[in-house]
Amino acid sequence: MRKLLLLAAFTLLARSLPAQTADDVVKGYIEARGGLAKIKGVKTQRVTGTVSFGPGAEGPFLVEHERPLKLHTELTINGQTMIRSYDGKDKGWVYNPFTPNPAVLPMSPTDLAAIYDETDFDGPFVDYKSKGNQLEFIDKEEVLGKTTYKIKLTNKSGDVSYFYFDADTHLLLKWEGTRKIADHEVQWEEVFHDFRDVSGLKFAFLIESQQPGTDQIQRITANKIELNVPIDESRFSKPNPPPSTAPPADASAPPAKPN
Repeated sequence: MRKLLLLAAFTLLARSLPAQTADDVVKGYIEARGGLAKIKGVKTQRVTGTVSFGPGAEGPFLVEHERPLKLHTELTINGQTMIRSYDGKDKGWVYNPFTPNPAVLPMSPTDLAAIYDETDFDGPFVDYKSKGNQLEFIDKEEVLGKTTYKIKLTNKSGDVSYFYFDADTHLLLKWEGTRKIADHEVQWEEVFHDFRDVSGLKFAFLIESQQPGTDQIQRITANKIELNVPIDESRFSKPNPPPSTAPPADASAPPAKPN
């Protein structure tokens, strides 16, 4: 009889405890990052560091943001710099030196439609309802030896992705979704490491990403993150092609034979 009473008491207690919700997880995450006021207090942001796509394909990068949605990025590989900029409204440009005839071109409608996730440097969870995002708490799950809260996010376009938040620190540990590579949508995942404090806000200084089932890991390593720094408005307009710093061709090589 005593065991039955204890079992009944535990059952009633479990039912009385509030269930974990997506809003609970998001609230914990925002507080762990530094709080809503500090997040919204960032007007500009500059990140510099290095990116590695594998041996022989690595180099420095720069990302600049300004509210509400302005963006400027640079990525240099083997002396060639790719530039992307967006004016925060409806115009963007790309300079890709790795194409046969490099030129500054306007972003395609597909690029413009996908630019929001990059330009929203508050992230998808701040004011998520007004952004058209829907959240669903899935369950607890073990990720990299840590207990996490798994959240399903569906954006206003219907795209679905999953976020895993460390149950101890409440910071983001992993993201799963899709990326477009060579006109194909492929499954992708990112893992966030090395969180550091920058002016009262937490940032991951190392992001490792890969296509599940492959062993090639891409790494983005931030060396410096600056907040509320002055950024010239020209950075978010049509860029000028940068001078190439690629190594010259081998002068000792024989000239190519004419066709």
